[in-house]
Amino acid sequence: MSSAISSSTTPTSSSTSGAVAGSSLITSTGIGSGLNIGAIVSALTNAEGAGQQNEITSQQTTLNAQLSAFGTFSSALSTLQATVSTLESPTALAGFAATVADKTIVSATTNSQAVAGQYSLAVQNLATAASLSSAPVASATTVIGTGTLQISVGGQSTSITIGTTNESLGAIAATINAASNNPGVSASVLSTTAGARLVISGTETGAANAITVAETDGGTGLSSLTYDPASTTNSLTQTQAALDANFTVNGYAATSASNVVSSAISGVTFTLLAPTAPAVGTTPAATTTLTIAPDTTAAETSIGTFVTAVNGVLSAIQTLGGYNATTQTAGPLNGNATLEAFQTQLQNVLDTVTSNTSGGANSLADLGIAADANTGQYDSNTTTLQNALTSNLTSVTNLLGGTNGIATQLNSLLTSYTGPGGLLSTITQGLQTSLSNVSKQQTDLNAQLAAYAATLTAQYNAMDTAVALLKQTQTYLNAEFNPSANLSSSAQSSNSNLNSGTTST
Repeated sequence: MSSAISSSTTPTSSSTSGAVAGSSLITSTGIGSGLNIGAIVSALTNAEGAGQQNEITSQQTTLNAQLSAFGTFSSALSTLQATVSTLESPTALAGFAATVADKTIVSATTNSQAVAGQYSLAVQNLATAASLSSAPVASATTVIGTGTLQISVGGQSTSITIGTTNESLGAIAATINAASNNPGVSASVLSTTAGARLVISGTETGAANAITVAETDGGTGLSSLTYDPASTTNSLTQTQAALDANFTVNGYAATSASNVVSSAISGVTFTLLAPTAPAVGTTPAATTTLTIAPDTTAAETSIGTFVTAVNGVLSAIQTLGGYNATTQTAGPLNGNATLEAFQTQLQNVLDTVTSNTSGGANSLADLGIAADANTGQYDSNTTTLQNALTSNLTSVTNLLGGTNGIATQLNSLLTSYTGPGGLLSTITQGLQTSLSNVSKQQTDLNAQLAAYAATLTAQYNAMDTAVALLKQTQTYLNAEFNPSANLSSSAQSSNSNLNSGTTST
């Protein structure tokens, strides 16, 4: 009995250690020792890298916050520069408005070349486009004939071939419209109580755009669709002649091929809408008055937008580089030298005082623009600004857009910060480089901790294997030196079998 027990509990020898290493005792770490090796290795690894990880995370958070903050600052500067570019142009501030007494006769607009003045306008006739019409036929499907039509307008012409597949009135109109080198006409079918008519209309007004339609195939299949302005016998009827507009400005006659006239008055484009009443008996021809006067609306809007943009930059500097005493929170660029330097330079430009020999505005204060003593934000007085613009517009344009004007100086300053290769671009590139370096540090740390965790795992697994072998040895030794305990265990097992009803024969 003793030898039987001994045989079954002999511990594994060194020659069989490979089998033990491949058993479940080793593959499930911690079974031999009862320790949670995975949790232990994880805790030790985290502790090993905690200091470096915290530093890397802090650097990444700071750099990302600064990168975002400089992006916000750059956006505010770009917005300001867009408004400055407008103020830098004197013509953008020196606006003029056109007013017509009778808006049913003429409408008008101005550009930067306009000057103040008042003009008397009379319109004898509008410019018109030529229109030709054929004699009526039964319907749009009525066959007209075949041949070649040459349509000419103002020196341009095209030949259109009409065959048996497109010889109806409607098909001829479609063929004219589809011509790739159309000289400037459109064709349609007009259905009336008398029948269907082909209508050929010019697309451009003016006497030079008269329409000529000739049949050039040598036949007469399309003779019902021909027209020559110089002839007195035509198949097509001219329902409207191509005419130039005739009008007068301050009594002087003028013509235009178009009803949109931009060459009569410098800086003014007006559109002729209807003829004025002609002279009747002793009643002279009617006229309407066109007035060109200074318009400060655009200048007020541009200057107001500029003030808003300046305040936007100042707010960005305060938020990004300041300290909120209420929340006890510092901005991501708190104490940043770049923001502080720009604010100083900006303030110096805004405080510019010019010397206008003609009088008028010499500073932003003369335009009603001044900083609030409490908030630092700029306020604008509309009345003061309007008075400055209407009383001496030249001084305002010199103050803002002159050689050393405020807008000119600001544009140069802003370009040095926001332009290609500017200071903000250099700073941004530096921050991105720093982020790349920190990212590499993170990668290196991850690799270092992975190697550390692997080493710890191997060491704890070796310990776990050793403990498992020791436990097997303990079991063997217990069996060898205390056989009664083993016999008692066997007897109890036999009794258990008898009690359960097991018998032996």
